[in-house]
Amino acid sequence: MEPFSIPDSLRKLTDPYPSWDVVLDAAGGGHEARIALARLWISEGIPYAFRNCPALYESVRSWLSWFLDVCAKEIGMVGSGRIGTSLNPNKFGKRFSPCSDLDLTIVSRALFNNLKEEFRQWSFAYESGKVSGKSTEEEKYWRNNNKTVPRNIRAGFLDTKYIPNHKSYPITCRIEQSMFLLSEKLKCTPNAPVVKEASIRCYDSWDSFLRQNCLNLQGSWERWKSGVSCKIVDG
Repeated sequence: MEPFSIPDSLRKLTDPYPSWDVVLDAAGGGHEARIALARLWISEGIPYAFRNCPALYESVRSWLSWFLDVCAKEIGMVGSGRIGTSLNPNKFGKRFSPCSDLDLTIVSRALFNNLKEEFRQWSFAYESGKVSGKSTEEEKYWRNNNKTVPRNIRAGFLDTKYIPNHKSYPITCRIEQSMFLLSEKLKCTPNAPVVKEASIRCYDSWDSFLRQNCLNLQGSWERWKSGVSCKIVDG
């Protein structure tokens, strides 16, 4: 009888909210270790942001499930709100605080396909000159989105913030409305986390979620080991 195999780099991980450097150290243990981190520590469990009132997290998911017509189990959270500190190379160790965002995820092929169609409608309108940025900065932003979002779509994910919040794109508008209302509802809810804003990234499948988060972990580990500044930042 063979015992279960556990990557050595994961053996020191016993806390649901491990420090950022412990997570990245574990991410250096290879693909199997990164899969475990993405699945267990990043996609499952009670997020750090809701540690003082876990039932509130479920209430938030139930409300979003109703508002966006998705399954509550498909809704999750990543970022510093998940483990308590950021794994982003640009802000290693930044602690979750009132200046942080709620980075929500939804794994739903139906929603992903609907958002993909709305992006394609916007992209066609933009490339055909029917719509354009209202300022030089917005035009630059739109031009960049039109180039990079198709790559994200091929990788199986889409950030709703890259589609204009306009009545021509009703599903995107619905999601943006839900993020505004979520932030406002949290402000008047006891024991709720105080956040800067909330956003959603939609994935077409759990395979895409795991693949992208494994890539993120690998990239962050490589940046960390290459000597990227790791100063812990508050707020």
